[in-house]
Amino acid sequence: MTSEPAGPAESGAPDTVALAKIVARQRAEMDRLRDQAATSAVVERAKGAVMALTGCSPDAAGEELLQRAKAAHHTLLEECWITLGGLAPQAPTAASADAPEQDAVVHAFPVAEAGGPRDLGRLGRALVRVGTPQDLARCLLEHLSSTEADAVMIFARLPAGGLELVGHAGIDETLAAQWRQVPPLSGIAALDALRDGQPRWLEDVETDRERYLLIGDPPERWLSRAWLPVVTRDRADVCIGVLRAPGGRFTPAVREHLLAVARLCAGRLRAFDPRREPSSDAAVDAVQTVFDALPGSTMLLAPLRAPSGEVEDYRIEAATEETFDAFGRTGRDLLGLRLLECFPSLAGEPLWEGCRHTLTTGEAYDGEPFAQQAVVAGVAELSTYTVRVTRLGSGLAVSWLRHDSSDRQEQRLADVQRLGNLGWANWNLITHDVSWSSQVYTVLDRDPAAGPVRLAALRDLAVPEDAPALTHAVGELLRRGRPCAMPFRIRATDGIRHLRIVAETVTDVHGTPVEVHGFLQDLTAQRSAELALVESEQAIVTQHDVLRAERTLAARLQHALLPLPTRPVQPAGLEVEVAYLPAQSGIHVGGDWFSAIELPDGDALFVVGDVAGHGIDAVATMAQLRFTAKGMVITGSSLTGALARLNTLLLHSRDTHGTATMVLARYNPDGHRLVWAQAGHPAPLLLRAGEARYLDRPGGMLLGASSHPHFQEAECVLEPGDRLLLYTDGLVERPSEGIDRGFKRLADALVTHHGNESGSLGPMLADLLEGERRDDVCVVDIRVPFSNF
Repeated sequence: MTSEPAGPAESGAPDTVALAKIVARQRAEMDRLRDQAATSAVVERAKGAVMALTGCSPDAAGEELLQRAKAAHHTLLEECWITLGGLAPQAPTAASADAPEQDAVVHAFPVAEAGGPRDLGRLGRALVRVGTPQDLARCLLEHLSSTEADAVMIFARLPAGGLELVGHAGIDETLAAQWRQVPPLSGIAALDALRDGQPRWLEDVETDRERYLLIGDPPERWLSRAWLPVVTRDRADVCIGVLRAPGGRFTPAVREHLLAVARLCAGRLRAFDPRREPSSDAAVDAVQTVFDALPGSTMLLAPLRAPSGEVEDYRIEAATEETFDAFGRTGRDLLGLRLLECFPSLAGEPLWEGCRHTLTTGEAYDGEPFAQQAVVAGVAELSTYTVRVTRLGSGLAVSWLRHDSSDRQEQRLADVQRLGNLGWANWNLITHDVSWSSQVYTVLDRDPAAGPVRLAALRDLAVPEDAPALTHAVGELLRRGRPCAMPFRIRATDGIRHLRIVAETVTDVHGTPVEVHGFLQDLTAQRSAELALVESEQAIVTQHDVLRAERTLAARLQHALLPLPTRPVQPAGLEVEVAYLPAQSGIHVGGDWFSAIELPDGDALFVVGDVAGHGIDAVATMAQLRFTAKGMVITGSSLTGALARLNTLLLHSRDTHGTATMVLARYNPDGHRLVWAQAGHPAPLLLRAGEARYLDRPGGMLLGASSHPHFQEAECVLEPGDRLLLYTDGLVERPSEGIDRGFKRLADALVTHHGNESGSLGPMLADLLEGERRDDVCVVDIRVPFSNF
C-alpha cells in the first residue's frame, strides 16, 4: 500500500514549486495568445486600409502586406504599422485609382495638410520602435513639429477614476511630478475628454481658465492645448495632450492631423499599456482557473514600472478565492486592480521592500508573523499570518499562510521567552535526557553545538562565590523535592551576568522525583538598574546631609552676623523697621544684609546690600562688607569713598566672594537731608502725601565688576510724614516677568499700606510675597515723624 504524497500544509499554503510550474506554462501561453491577438488586430486594420484603397479582397490585401514586408525586409507587424501610418494608396493595379474608394479611405483615416500622409507614414515607422509611454511622448513631440507643438503629456485613466501621467516630453520634471497623479476632480480637461470620448480644444487661456485647471507654471506658458482621447478596446483609457506656445485656434487641417495621430497611437498604447484591464482570453482564464482551485490566499502580481524603470506598483493578474483586500473584495474581484488600491498602507512596509528584493534578486522573501482578523468558517477571528513572496517569471507569487492554534501557541511561547529573556529547561532523572529551548543557550551564553548540561553540572557554570549555594539548592530539589528559586552569576563574553533558576520536580506514584522542569532567566539588566538605584539613593542621602549641615551652619552664622531687632529702632529721631525673609526654595541661605545705626555725630546711617550667590561663602562676604562699610563711614569716609574701597576689597581679597550691590544713605536731622549713593542697586522708594515715586539714581556700578568704578551721590530733603523704603531685588523680581512690573507692584503696595503707625511693614510684605520665594528679601522701612519738625 503506497502512501499518498504529502499535501499542502494545514495553513492552506499552495505548493510553491508546483504552482510555479503551472503558472509559468499558463503565463507563456497567455503571452503567446495576447501577442497573437494584438498582432491580429493590427493586421486586420492594415488589411482594411489596403482594401479601402485598392478595392481588393481580404485575401489579396493580406498577400499585398506580406509582399511589402518581404520587399522592405520588415516583419508583417511592422509593415502593418507603416501602412496605417502612411494612409496612402500603393495600388499594384489600375483599380486603385477609383475615386470613391479613395474618398472612403480619406473619410476613414483623415489626413491633414499640416502633416500629410508622408508625416503620418514617418510617425508610423517610428512607432514600431517605441517601447514605453515615455518613449511615445518623445516620439510624438519630435513628429508634431508641423503643428507647432511644444510639449506632449500622456495620461492614463486609473481604476479609481483619476489620472496618472505615464509619459511626457517638453516639460520639466518638477511640473511632471506635480501632475503625476490627478484625482477624479471636475475641471480637468483630460478627464472630460476621456469621459465622453471627444477631444477638448483649449484655444483661449482667459476663457479656458474659468472652466478648467490649466497645466503650467504659469499657465500662459502654453496658450493653446488639445486633449485627444485614444480609443483602445472600444473605450478611451488614455488621453494625449498637445500643448502649444502660440495661441489661437487649431486649424481644421491641424485638428484632423492630430486626431489621425491619436488613432495611429491606439494600437501601440494597447500593446504596452500596463494598466489595461485583464483580458478575457483563454490564457488568462486558464491561469485564474488554476488559482480558483488553489487553497489559501495567493495572488499573482505583474510589476508596473514608471518611465524611469522603477517599480511603482503591481497589477493583480490572478487571485485565489480566499484572498481578500483591505476593503473586503475577494478572489476575481481583485483582478486588474493595483496592489496599492487594495492595500493602501502597504507602501514602505517590509512586504513592499520584500517584493522589490525578490523581483530584483529572485530570492524568496518570508515576512514576520502578524495578526489580522479574518472570517473562518463564517466566524470572525483574529489569526496569525506570515507572508511569502517568490518570483514567477517576470512577476511575483505572494502567499499568505494562516497558522493554526498549535502554531500560534508555539510562536507565543517563543515570543514570551525572547521578551522575558528566559528559556525553559527539562531534565529527565531516569533517562538522563536534557532538553533546553534555544533561549537557554542565549541566557547562559553557551554555544548550542556544545549541547545542554546536566542539572548537577550547573554549578560549574556559576562563579566560584555562588557555586556552593547553587549546589545546595539543587541538592534540596533532587533529594527532598523542594522547589528551587535561586539567583546566581556566571561569567559571559559581555561580563558578569545575573541569572535566576526556577525549577520543580515531577514525582512518580511513590513520590520519587523522576523529572525536573523549570526555566532560567537573565536578570542582568534588572540587577544593574537596582544597583544603580541604590547607589543613587545613597548619593542623594549623603548630599542632602551635607547640604542640610551647610545650611544650618550658614543660617547660624548669618543670624549671628545679622541679628534682627525685636522692636523698631529710632536713629536720629527716625522710626525704622527692618525685615529679613530668607528664600523658601532650595536649601541655601543668601547674602542679603542691612544696617540702621546712629553715628557718633548724631547722623543716621542706613545700608542695604546683596551679595551674589548663596551659602557660607556669600554669608562670609556679606559679613565682611557689612562691618567694613559701617567702619569706613564711622571713621569719616564719604559714601562714594566707602563704595570705592569696598570695590577694591572685593577685587583683591581672597576671602571675598563674587560681586555685590549696595545702597549707602546718611541722614542729617538738622537739615533733614538724606545723602545717598548706590552700587548697582535698585533706587529707594519714597512715599509722600499718598504718592509713591522712586528716587533718581546717581551713577554707580556693581561692586567687584570693574577696577575703575565711578560712584556719585544724590541728595533728598525729607519732610514730615515721608516714608522711605530701602530693599533688595528679591522684593521686586519674579520669574518670567519684567522688573518694571515688580517696581510698579511695590509702589502700589506701599500706597495701599500707607498708614503712619509702625507695624504696617509686615502686612505689606505678606501681600507682596505670596507664593514661593526664590531669593532672600531684605527691607529697611524709614518713617519721618511729624514731631521732628
